[in-house]
Amino acid sequence: MAASEEAIARSDATEVTQFAILGALSASHLINDMMQSLLLAMYPLLKGEFTLSFGQLGLITLTYQVTASLLQPLIGLYTDRHPKPFAVSVGMIFTMVGLLTLAFAHRFEAVLMAAALIGTGSSVFHPESSRIARFASGGQHGLAQSIFQIGGNTGTAVGPLIAAFIILPHGRASIGWVALVTLIAIGLMFRVALWYRRHHAAVTSKRRPMGRANGALPSSRILGAMLVLVLLVFTKYFYLASLSSYYTFYLMDKFHVSTETAQLNLFTFLFAVAAGTMLGGPIGDRVGRKRVIWVSILGVAPFTLLLPYADLAWTGVLTFIIGLVVSSAFSAILVFAQELVPHRVGLVSGLFFGLAFGFGGIGAAILGGLTDRYGIEYVYQLCAYLPLLGVVTVLLPDLEVNA
Repeated sequence: MAASEEAIARSDATEVTQFAILGALSASHLINDMMQSLLLAMYPLLKGEFTLSFGQLGLITLTYQVTASLLQPLIGLYTDRHPKPFAVSVGMIFTMVGLLTLAFAHRFEAVLMAAALIGTGSSVFHPESSRIARFASGGQHGLAQSIFQIGGNTGTAVGPLIAAFIILPHGRASIGWVALVTLIAIGLMFRVALWYRRHHAAVTSKRRPMGRANGALPSSRILGAMLVLVLLVFTKYFYLASLSSYYTFYLMDKFHVSTETAQLNLFTFLFAVAAGTMLGGPIGDRVGRKRVIWVSILGVAPFTLLLPYADLAWTGVLTFIIGLVVSSAFSAILVFAQELVPHRVGLVSGLFFGLAFGFGGIGAAILGGLTDRYGIEYVYQLCAYLPLLGVVTVLLPDLEVNA
């Protein structure tokens, strides 16, 4: 094949959605977030082995959250200017080294170092992998982000199960064996990076605008829209923290169900979250991101307002609907933000993934304090009003779909 024909073939390859690449990204996202969630799932084991106070556990969380949240937009900003597709493999290496450090730590300081390495791995992985997902989307940006994110949601749900059935029965050293699973993700991401490097060079030589051009929007309008999107991410993840962190306690306290029944309801909710994540992106591609955001945030309010007053059966139904609807927002929000600032995909991805981590952690801490003081039912009555903040969606500009 002549050189010009080869360049055309490579360019044409990005005109259609690259499902093999998106599948590899999703699988690696699953492994990454599964490993990330192991740290928090192991708190009871770490507390017992190192005789830690709750304050020291809080310091571990702070170390992890700072590296996992605050570093992401900085790394995204850097890779916008200097794309580093192989950074996704490097991120997984950070995570693997962090887990191995955790497995063989003998001092609390080593545990903090492990938390910092694991958080750094997440910060390096997310911005660049999200950029590659957009590049491989074939124009279906919402679908690509949903496929990418479904892996992360699945990994987050699976992590605690690994902790419960493998690490807790066999001891902390077994983390070392689990950490070797990251080698799969490292290999997958290396192959994806090779693909990205080949096709990116061909496409940039005859680049078309990715997404909509935003020259008609003044900087102040773009900034205002970004602030609205940040508020919506806060609303979503603060509310989700009330369910993902305290739903089992709510069921056991209010309905006196067994731990097993409460866990089953939690997994049903997490399944709904995963399904909603998968649906939100492609629906946004078809009907527009803004409509999905309207329905996902403000549209879920009637169900959240009913939840504190429902019986056990209806609680299960309502939380399934809530998980399905509210989780559909993130893909739409992320792609909307990327289209507002199309030349800063890494920065935007890092910012919003970082905010998702940060708001979820802050929400869990604040709601935990409120639960200690006022009770779990009060917290659910209070959080029920959070989706009403979705009314600020009216302030978002109307963007063309798939322009």
